[in-house]
Amino acid sequence: MANETPFTIGADAHCTDGVCGEVIRVVVDPVARAVTHLVVEPKGRQGLGRLVPLELVEVADGQLRLRCTLAEFEKLDPAEETQFLPGTRGYEAYGPEQVVSWPYASLGGPSVAGDTVSGVSETVTFDTVPLGEVEVRRGVHVHATDGAIGQVEGLVIDPGSYHVTHVLLQEGHLWGRKEVAIPISAVTSIEDGIQLSITKQEVEDLPPVDINHPDR
Repeated sequence: MANETPFTIGADAHCTDGVCGEVIRVVVDPVARAVTHLVVEPKGRQGLGRLVPLELVEVADGQLRLRCTLAEFEKLDPAEETQFLPGTRGYEAYGPEQVVSWPYASLGGPSVAGDTVSGVSETVTFDTVPLGEVEVRRGVHVHATDGAIGQVEGLVIDPGSYHVTHVLLQEGHLWGRKEVAIPISAVTSIEDGIQLSITKQEVEDLPPVDINHPDR
């Protein structure tokens, strides 16, 4: 896998002028099986993540780098959006067609969906995902044909095509600390966890891999 790049969820991301946050999830085109965006969130600033197009991303010297400044990063599309809930306190007279949404950064309030902000109606926060694409988070369950086998650590992609080549399992799966990379050809679906076309035994029989994780 020397010519492939692992995007381990949880890796630090560096802009050209400093650390901008960590990768909290990735966005995948399920048809092309290609990564389209990384979601990078500043540490300790929940809800301020940005959708980073993969063409801005490179891995060099063991670091995940973005080809943008911190100021440019902050202008990228938000990865979360918060909407008012029509009919809730302070918003009883409005219908769904009159709901206004705004980036979560504008609220300055609590981060748990359903909480209230003083003097404002109740709100709900959801992830922003481009139309027709799905997101993959660290910890998403991976299912063989005969049961669950572990959780997602990250993805391995071809840096030229952005196509996903393997799914990485977190340490602590069925085979302890063995590095497990499942070929994307064995994946049948990524829309409700990772579903595989192979059994637990077939996963265990996969050859060991040596991947240089950018966050280790």
